[in-house]
Amino acid sequence: MAQRQAAAASRATRRRRWWHLRQRWRMLGVFEIDSEHEFYHLTTIIKEGILSALQSSMDTPRPVRTRPIRPSSSETQTHEGFEMQTFAGPVFASLRCSLDISEDEYKNSLCSDGCYLQFVSNSKSKADFFVTNDKRFFLKTQSRREVMFLLSNLPAYVDHLEKYPHSLMVRFLGSVSFRSDRKYFIVMQSVFYPDERINIRYDIKGCEVGRWTDPAIKGNQIIKVLKDNNFEGQHIALAQQKSWFVDQLKMDTDFLRGLNVLDYSLLLAHQPLHKDELDGKHSFEIHCNTQQSNTESELQEFHADHRRLLPNFKNAVHIIDGPERRYFVGIIDIFTVYGWRKKLENLWKRLRYPGRAFSTVSPPDYSQRFCQWVQKHTQ
Repeated sequence: MAQRQAAAASRATRRRRWWHLRQRWRMLGVFEIDSEHEFYHLTTIIKEGILSALQSSMDTPRPVRTRPIRPSSSETQTHEGFEMQTFAGPVFASLRCSLDISEDEYKNSLCSDGCYLQFVSNSKSKADFFVTNDKRFFLKTQSRREVMFLLSNLPAYVDHLEKYPHSLMVRFLGSVSFRSDRKYFIVMQSVFYPDERINIRYDIKGCEVGRWTDPAIKGNQIIKVLKDNNFEGQHIALAQQKSWFVDQLKMDTDFLRGLNVLDYSLLLAHQPLHKDELDGKHSFEIHCNTQQSNTESELQEFHADHRRLLPNFKNAVHIIDGPERRYFVGIIDIFTVYGWRKKLENLWKRLRYPGRAFSTVSPPDYSQRFCQWVQKHTQ
């Protein structure tokens, strides 16, 4: 009798805990994909397929990197009720390794017993966003064309990250497709991880037309991602790290211009630094003064490689500490090619918005304006 009562009490405690978690997630615009959710079956097979693919690759020795990488480079696994393709597995494994993400960590996050979360925002994108239960990784639906574009440019992307390991570009960590649903997914590291103290987010494109979002109403369950015009009158305060930030952003946009793409965004969020962080544990100055091996010449050489001294975080490449705030920054959505459709859209918008700045412009103009916005709004 006592055991049954204890078991019942334990179940009640678990239910209360899950209820509080689900309420907290709802307030953040993140919904648990439980057994009653429309995407529950899809996320279940995603986990099963990725777990099997990762386990197979971990058990089979393979070269860290294979060249050339072809869009058709994939492995197909057949499961009960579905088939899954894994694209460019060795290359994405190498990218994960470069971020000190072990295969066990990656597997435990993507394939845990905890339900995926559905991220709901005010984005105009028709893509579905799923978040791992620990909120560390995003899974986003992409069109076949977008996935093939990424895979065909994967060698250049990898080269850029090898040259600039502290690039602000979002890190793509995997890509899979499910033939039965004709769905393609890209796995990426969340720019806003960890997000516990983030309460405001921006999506910046460097233009004005359509770049205002009405702030969230209290109690609204959708995360409002604000835009360029919402940021007016504010600044990214980085002090001595400003020049590094602006220069790296230019190098990243030069790379994107070379891919002939536009319409990418700078995700931006910030939070106040804690007292121990304000004491300078992660600043350039403290590193220089406390680590005797960092002579002035060594530090100059370090900066010549365009690297920075990063805090000890799992998501350090997307985190920059200013004097008073910690900033989360990352360049996302790099799949829009400036083809004939975008050229026609550019012509139409020039007629509709004469003299105004809109997003659909040529890649050279887009990258230049993007950098100018960041230069103007960074102190």
